[in-house]
Amino acid sequence: MTGAASASFTADDYKARMERAARQAADAGLAGLLVAPGPDLVWLTGYTPTAVTERLTLLVLAPGRDPVLVVPTLEAPDAERALGACALTLRDWTDGKDPYAATAALLDADGRFGISDNAWAMHLLGLQRTLPGTSYASLTEALPMLRAVKDAAELELLAAAGAAADAAFEEIRNVAFAGRRESDVAADLAGLLRRFGHSQVDFTIVASGPNGANPHHEVGDRVIERGDMVVLDFGGLRDGYGSDTSRTVHVGEPTDEERRVHDLVREAQEAGFRAVRPGAACQEVDRAARAVIEDAGYGEYFIHRTGHGIGVTTHEPPYMIEGEEQPLVPGMCFSVEPGVYLPGRFGVRIEDIVTVTGDGGRRLNNTAREMVIVD
Repeated sequence: MTGAASASFTADDYKARMERAARQAADAGLAGLLVAPGPDLVWLTGYTPTAVTERLTLLVLAPGRDPVLVVPTLEAPDAERALGACALTLRDWTDGKDPYAATAALLDADGRFGISDNAWAMHLLGLQRTLPGTSYASLTEALPMLRAVKDAAELELLAAAGAAADAAFEEIRNVAFAGRRESDVAADLAGLLRRFGHSQVDFTIVASGPNGANPHHEVGDRVIERGDMVVLDFGGLRDGYGSDTSRTVHVGEPTDEERRVHDLVREAQEAGFRAVRPGAACQEVDRAARAVIEDAGYGEYFIHRTGHGIGVTTHEPPYMIEGEEQPLVPGMCFSVEPGVYLPGRFGVRIEDIVTVTGDGGRRLNNTAREMVIVD
């Protein structure tokens, strides 16, 4: 997380997050949480190590106990400067000592713990070797909604990131597409995201013509031609919070079929958005968008889920997919992004980030969803 994002939160915010995480761990029947460097550690403490190495850094959260951050001694000064540091105890270890023994003293010897998905295998195996009676579950499995409900400050940062992505789209729609490589337009998009405040660009998909039928097309050297449909999907982090939006433009006038498919996806995206309301299951958003496309006979060409959560990462729970019965809660933020992909021909995707409100949903992306014609 950048300094600007950290400045949006106080030590009390991080303290409350750690307390809430410990309570949720207890409610899930866990003895505690073990949080390695990554998005969970940033969200809980405001601390990002300057470099993630083989040296163990681990936040230990347990119900009824003060949080403890185990860190290498040489990194302790940086950890002490994190905004959340005053709400936890630092326990440092020096090279040549056993970090797993130091951590084991903080854990129940036969407890079950949630552990960060991105924890290194060597660290998990080291803990298991030191405490063979312990067991572990990934945080995504054990507490999938840990970061899902955003507070007012987080919503403000997500809205600003969405507005910055919108500003990038308003600029990119005015550049030349025909005769240029996909990689050229992708570079333009990355530059625009940075110009509008992004510190990190995670992806700039520019999928032209038949490449648009691949939802995660890797930008290449294909030259964009007049008559191409072009899927633009781009985002990253601004002040530590994510943006992610998709619009599909056309180079020159589209055919009747291209316009019809684009309108269909726009209708499906609107149906997904209108399904957003407190208490609705995540899968209802997917069902609403998918029904529109299936009813039009294109169901087999909608080949991915309708959405994913977003926050301090651009992909996180909850997921808008069949079988996900997690109810929507005010403050949740996620994408609504149906698409139709016709192999060898073209694809269309329209995506907004949406947050759940007290009585429905609010879009954090507000650029035109109608067909945009580019040169």
